[in-house]
Amino acid sequence: MPAPLLELRDVKTHFPVHHGFLFKRHLGTVRAVDGVSLSVGSGEVVGLVGESGCGKSTLARTILQLLPTTAGSVILEGRNLTTGTAADVREVRRDLQMVFQDPYASLNPRMTVFDTLAEPLRVHRICPPSEIPERVATLMKRVGLAPRFLRKYPHEFSGGQRQRIAIARALALEPKIIVADEPVSALDVSIQAQILNLLSKLCREMNLALIFIAHDLSVVKHISDRIAVMYLGKIVEIGPAIDVIERPLHPYTRALVSAIPRPDPDVERSRQRLVLPGDPPSPIHPPAGCSFHPRCPFADDRCRATVPGLVAAAGREAACLRLGEI
Repeated sequence: MPAPLLELRDVKTHFPVHHGFLFKRHLGTVRAVDGVSLSVGSGEVVGLVGESGCGKSTLARTILQLLPTTAGSVILEGRNLTTGTAADVREVRRDLQMVFQDPYASLNPRMTVFDTLAEPLRVHRICPPSEIPERVATLMKRVGLAPRFLRKYPHEFSGGQRQRIAIARALALEPKIIVADEPVSALDVSIQAQILNLLSKLCREMNLALIFIAHDLSVVKHISDRIAVMYLGKIVEIGPAIDVIERPLHPYTRALVSAIPRPDPDVERSRQRLVLPGDPPSPIHPPAGCSFHPRCPFADDRCRATVPGLVAAAGREAACLRLGEI
């Protein structure tokens, strides 16, 4: 097997909670990401799904070292980013790029589209200044926008067009992997399909690896090769996209899949949904044992006492003590 392009080894990102201004008192720790191991191969699309607050966005920013890693390793092509200096991280920044959820907030309103796309080329000295206009025009065409828009500002575009500009900015440095943090959640359904098709096309043409973060399984299944399901800072199931969607193993994955609406009214009326009681526990005070057991309809005494690890089953991995019993 070839070495993965990106590898996460037991990554943890914790945030201390303090009270007071002059005399700070430590109240606890938010375990936003609590031991995630994941590998991404060249040209592979990995979908990362879960409820709001499960740690998806924090993991994305940890991968790019926008947030410090509390423990574990983020390894890109054999280079450990968590132990490198700021200069080392800057050196690999070309290979790791991010597309944020809100394109309007991620684009500088005072910069034209040309300046937005030219800035990374100048900072990283990708090409001589005389070649920048041609490369910027090529980027616009690659994401389906006409070069005549280059002198406009972000507020003059629609949401879908702004997200295309954000994608073009991510492509400017010719990265090897892109982390897309819910890039279509703020867009209309028809525009969502266009952006998903664009990302799929770019991954095929440029052999790009993509970590696609979303909370909607119906969106993720159309673009991903593999799907990783997160709950309370941990991955509870990971495997090929079609297997995770059609034959989910973990009870939490089953609940997410059962929430996907069906286009057939008769099927929608007759199908049984797995509705989870309550809200996710606090990441400051996670429950003992399996973190999902307070909401799991299949939990028993083992689940309340033992922390499950990922176990291989049916061609994928799931963190459940009752695999094969439910």
